[in-house]
Amino acid sequence: MTSVSTFEGQSRSGLTALVFIGAAVALSLVMAVAGGLITDSSGAAGFTLVAAGLVLFIGAICVATGLYMLQPNKAAVFTLFGDYKGTDTQPGLRFANPLYRKRRISLRIRNFTTQRSKVNDANGNPIEIAAVVVWKVSDTALAVFGVNDCENYVHIQSEAAVRQLARSYPYDNFEDTETMTLIGETEEVNRHLKAELQERADEAGVQILEARITDLSYAAEIAEAMLKRQQASAIVAARTKIVEGAVLMVRDAIEALEDGGENGDPIVLDTDRKATFASNLMTVIASDTPTNPIVNVGTLNR
Repeated sequence: MTSVSTFEGQSRSGLTALVFIGAAVALSLVMAVAGGLITDSSGAAGFTLVAAGLVLFIGAICVATGLYMLQPNKAAVFTLFGDYKGTDTQPGLRFANPLYRKRRISLRIRNFTTQRSKVNDANGNPIEIAAVVVWKVSDTALAVFGVNDCENYVHIQSEAAVRQLARSYPYDNFEDTETMTLIGETEEVNRHLKAELQERADEAGVQILEARITDLSYAAEIAEAMLKRQQASAIVAARTKIVEGAVLMVRDAIEALEDGGENGDPIVLDTDRKATFASNLMTVIASDTPTNPIVNVGTLNR
């Protein structure tokens, strides 16, 4: 495929051209009026003046087709009989060769949100995902001649890139905390999405300014099951922390009893009583329901 590079086209301010066109139109009208007023025996001089005025008027109108107007962050791509002749990005009233075809294209920043798509993640779980893409045209020649429809091209390639991204990462990974996931490492995932999009958009002369995931969730058919799995994992993690803390508290309590502190007498516990004490204290600390104390009114052995 032949590559087309953007370069500056030949154009100039349209104000000067407008003055000359206006002067030519005014002169042609004067010549026509003057020709109509000239009378002689043959009438040839008056006819010649009127004809010259008409030719000048038609010429001025043809030259006026070279005038065009550009707003800020707009560009005009010139072609002459199918050959690319450059790009003009200067705003205001402009003038170029009247034979040029001037195709206007926006250089402004644009954004859109992809459709919410259902796709399987790296673990095969169906998820729903969507992203927002911010982009602008950076190469007008490629945007016009590199692809058939620049905006439609960006939209379709963005949909494909989002689907590819979803297949590259798991939504979440409960067993392996070192694996990168869609929901866990959002910044890295968004950078990957932007790089993937930029690689696809280079052929269209488009610069991707930002790409980030906006919607991400499990598909409806597995959402409830995955929610239960997440809740179970959270409960297990919380229980683990509680047990670790309870073990440390029981150990400190036994050591404090045996040391006696600064003003108290030490209480020496044998192995069985340490086990009983630890069991009761662990039950009180780690239980998820309120405990009911039992008062022993007999001896320690009864």
